[in-house]
Amino acid sequence: MSRKLAAVFGTAAAAALVLGGLFAVALGHSAAPKPTAAFSSTTGSAPPPVTPTTTPKTVDHTPGTPVADPTAALVAGNKKVLFFSFDDGPDPVWTPKVLQVLKKHGAHATFFQLGQNQAEHPGLREQILADGNTIGSHSITHPQLTALSAAKRHHEIFDGPQSKCFRPPYGATNPKVRAEIKAAGMAQVLWDVDPRDWAKPGVNAIVTNIMTHAHRHNIVLLHDGGGDRAQTVAALDKVLPLLKAQGYSFPAMDC
Repeated sequence: MSRKLAAVFGTAAAAALVLGGLFAVALGHSAAPKPTAAFSSTTGSAPPPVTPTTTPKTVDHTPGTPVADPTAALVAGNKKVLFFSFDDGPDPVWTPKVLQVLKKHGAHATFFQLGQNQAEHPGLREQILADGNTIGSHSITHPQLTALSAAKRHHEIFDGPQSKCFRPPYGATNPKVRAEIKAAGMAQVLWDVDPRDWAKPGVNAIVTNIMTHAHRHNIVLLHDGGGDRAQTVAALDKVLPLLKAQGYSFPAMDC
């Protein structure tokens, strides 16, 4: 074989090796998986909802659908109404005393109860409802829901007292908490007037705070659990007739 012919064959062989290498690389790139885009808070999307691990309790609304404002029908026609609410019960000493004062003045209220207290004092639930009041959920153990893991937050909201209304402890809420409340078939209910009765500022201070800040359709926050509520009971007995004289009525929320 001449040197010229050998050079031609050598060049062709080298070219074939190069082309074969390029073809292999191309195949390798085409077979590689595409990267999955990570969630970004700047996209405006939300992460997928947490799948319930327990069966939702029975409520009057299908879980996941919007829940009506529990005060809407009661204020129709711009009625002069106030909504009294009591947190952290039921308590075997103070809840019956609050009920007695409400009945004395022809008033009703909504009791946002803790699951652990409700379990310890089951008879008080029936007493509250029998008197024409309603019950809301205040979680099971009164944690700050915004600081919990998704699983614990879900448990506190889904497995608390049965109701259509939920009041997050401390009023601590965020989009995840609100979404979980909605998924449980409940409406989030906060408040407009907080006379800080839990701090025991004195009966007159509680009364003055309510009389100063309460206006039609407001929700008033008080407590029937979590400690000595003697000031709350006495203040309620004073403020209800004063407000009644101004034309207010006191229905329970539709919970």
